Amino acid sequence: MTTKTAALDSTTISSVISAGDQPKGTFFARIVAAAAFAHLLNDLIQAMLPSIFPMLKTQFSLSFGEIGMIALTYQVTASLLQPWVGLYTDKHPKPYLLPCGMIVTLLGIVFLAIAGSYSMLLFAAAVVGVGSATFHPEASRVARMASGGRFGTAQSTFQVGGNSGSAIGPLLTAAIVIPHGQSAIAWFMVAALIAIAVLFRLTGWTLTHGHAQLKGLARHQKEGLSRSGIIQAVVVICILMFAKFVYIASFTNYFTFYLIQRFGLAVQESQIFLFIFLASVAIGTFAGGPVGDRIGRKAVIWISFLGVAPFALALPYANLLWTAVLASTVGLVMSSAFAALVVYAQEAVPGRVGLVSGLMFGLMFGIGGIGAAGLGQLADTYGIVWVYGVTSFLPLLGLATTFLPNTRKQMRPG
Repeated sequence: MTTKTAALDSTTISSVISAGDQPKGTFFARIVAAAAFAHLLNDLIQAMLPSIFPMLKTQFSLSFGEIGMIALTYQVTASLLQPWVGLYTDKHPKPYLLPCGMIVTLLGIVFLAIAGSYSMLLFAAAVVGVGSATFHPEASRVARMASGGRFGTAQSTFQVGGNSGSAIGPLLTAAIVIPHGQSAIAWFMVAALIAIAVLFRLTGWTLTHGHAQLKGLARHQKEGLSRSGIIQAVVVICILMFAKFVYIASFTNYFTFYLIQRFGLAVQESQIFLFIFLASVAIGTFAGGPVGDRIGRKAVIWISFLGVAPFALALPYANLLWTAVLASTVGLVMSSAFAALVVYAQEAVPGRVGLVSGLMFGLMFGIGGIGAAGLGQLADTYGIVWVYGVTSFLPLLGLATTFLPNTRKQMRPG
C-alpha cells in the first residue's frame, strides 16, 4: 500500500486539482475526480473497520452482538452529525471542514491501532464516524458544484470513488492487518495523510471558483416538490434506503462470516469474495448516475431494486461459485440506485445541497448501522445462514418506488 500510495506526490495532486481555468458551466472533470479520489481514500479507511471484525472478535472474545455494536457506534455517529453539518454549511459555508474532518479520521485510526479494550474500540469507531460525518456532505457539495449541470454523472463518479475504496479496503486489510495484527492498522494513516493534502487543494479551488460555479448551475435547478410531495418522497426514500442498506450491511459486515461458516473458507479467502462484491458495487454505482441523467431517476431506482430481486432470493441456496456470481450481480444492480436517490432528493429540495446530502449519507450510515447491529443480534440467536435467508426478501420493498413523486420538469430561472 505505502509504495503505490506514496507515489501520488504533490505534483500529481496538483494536476488533479488545477482545473480552475475552465469556463463556467462546464463539467470540471478533474475536480470531480479529485473529490472521488478523496472519497476513495476516506471509504478505504472506513472499510478497514468491518474487515478487521473477525480479528477483533477473536482477539477480544467478542460476540456477534458486540461486533454489531461497534458497527452501530461508527455508523450512527456518522449519520447523526451529517445532516447538521450540511444544514449549517448551507447557510455558513466552511470549506476547511473537509481537511479538518479527515484529520479527525486520522486520529480515529491511531485509536484503533492502540485500543486495548472493547470500550476503546467503541470510542475509536465513534471518532472515525465523526470524521466521516464531516467529509461526506461537504465533498458531495464540491462534486455537485463542479458538475456543470450533469448532476447524476458527478454524483455517481463521486460515489464510485467511495465504493472503490470500500472494495480496496478489505484487500489491504487482508494483506497488511490480518497477517501482522492490530498495530498494523496504523499503516492506514498514510491514506488519511494523502486525503488531507487533496482536500486542502479542493478547498482552495472552492474558495476561488465556487461562487461562480453556483451561479452557473442556477439555470439547471428544477423547481422542486410541494410540501406534501416532499413528505411523500421522504417516506418512500426511507423505505428504499432501508431495503438497500440493510441488505448491503449484511454483506459489508457479515459476508465473511457467512462464507466461513457455510463453506469453511479461511478469513483471507473470504476477504477476496468480499472484494468481488464491493468491486461490483463500485461498477454499478458508476453506471447509475449517467444512466439516470438520460432515462430519469425513477427508472434507475425501479431497475436497481426489482431487477436484483431474483438474484437475491436465489443466493442463500447457491454453492460457492454461484454465491460469488449472484453476490456480484446483486452488488452491480442494486448499487445503481444510490446516486439516483441522492440526485432525486437534491432536485426535490433545491438550494439545500448540504442538508440533503447530509441526510442521504447520514440515513445511509444510520440505517446501515442499525441494520448491522440488528443482524448481529439475529445471527447470535438464529445463525448467520438464517439471516441471509431472511434478508434476501428485502429488495422486494422496491415496489414502494410506485409512490415516489415525479420531480417537476420546469427549471427555475437562473
